[in-house]
Amino acid sequence: MAWRAQLSKNLKELRIIFCQTSPASSQTRAFVEGNYKDLKTLNPKFPILIRECRGVEPQLWARYDMGVERGVHLEGMTEAQILKAVEDLVTAGATRKA
Repeated sequence: MAWRAQLSKNLKELRIIFCQTSPASSQTRAFVEGNYKDLKTLNPKFPILIRECRGVEPQLWARYDMGVERGVHLEGMTEAQILKAVEDLVTAGATRKA
């Protein structure tokens, strides 16, 4: 999982948006609890923004150079699928730089 250390090289910001209590956001909450520390340790100065808002649909947003953003709706995804979505966004950032 070498891509984890590439967050700060390929993205400008990562935002994770979810509801604190809804069942639809449960896997997103589990993802944050299980992966935030590792991602932040590998990318200490990289902004990983966690936004909790009651009733909101779980989403993942990546901001690239020049203000370009890409989002993924996370409802119905497992923790492993969310991890894959983050990896895909990081990989897309590497492709944008090439």
